[in-house]
Amino acid sequence: MPAVLIAGCGYVGVAAAKIFRQRGWEITAWTRSGELADTELAGAITRRAVDLGDADDVRRNSFVCDVVVHCASSSGGDADDYHRIYRDGVANLTAAFRQARVIFTSSTSVYGQRDGSWVDENSLAEPASEKGRILRQAEEVALAAGGIVLRLAGIYGPGRSFLLQTLREGRASVSAAPDRYVNQVHRDDVASAIFSLAQRKNIVAPRIFNVVDDAPVLRSEILHWLSAELEIPLAHAMPAGERKRGDSNKRVSNARLRDLGWSPQYFNYKEGFLRSIFPAESQF
Repeated sequence: MPAVLIAGCGYVGVAAAKIFRQRGWEITAWTRSGELADTELAGAITRRAVDLGDADDVRRNSFVCDVVVHCASSSGGDADDYHRIYRDGVANLTAAFRQARVIFTSSTSVYGQRDGSWVDENSLAEPASEKGRILRQAEEVALAAGGIVLRLAGIYGPGRSFLLQTLREGRASVSAAPDRYVNQVHRDDVASAIFSLAQRKNIVAPRIFNVVDDAPVLRSEILHWLSAELEIPLAHAMPAGERKRGDSNKRVSNARLRDLGWSPQYFNYKEGFLRSIFPAESQF
């Protein structure tokens, strides 16, 4: 039975763990507390409380496995948290699990393009932010150890959508800032991408893959559609701090990952909201 460690088994990690479990893998999940939000899954897999930023803690808890997935979150932390969770965390995992395939979930935020152009894995990845630069450092650590890097677009899914949240809180506006392209991916499509690459035997360099849906879309289009669907009016002014999110403006291609046979179940935002988010919310 193949074995996988999911280091940082939160929103994405739990979804990935369910796929691995369905396919007969032995699963170990590491979280800060050792607990999982999904109680059904928690009772079916091995759980441990491990600090990814602590090399000794990672080494003490290491074991023989086939694949290690780093999908831990900084929980909105500062640059020091990024150093600890991402750069140090990847370094500690690659050192402790030298025989395993390491998959690191990075972000499409490493692409700093602002002109609305299409980008792929060969495009320049020079982020302007300190956090983005730390992610690039973590990517290089993973790649140097023979690992795989997944650059994830903005993740949404049941219980999670930044744009939907801003609309409901009355903070969504399209009039006070230049429009920009938004790249998104459904949580379940991230999980399927992780499993797809975990089970492939021979992945040659370059081992970087963008994980994004098929349809980058203008931010204004999404907000206007959500506003109409939910009958919630858009705000008249852009809140302070919102403009900063518009600094990046690019369209991210998923062609390389599609060439390996992966395809998103939710190929655009309308599919994701109509088939996943809205039905899930109606249950409450």
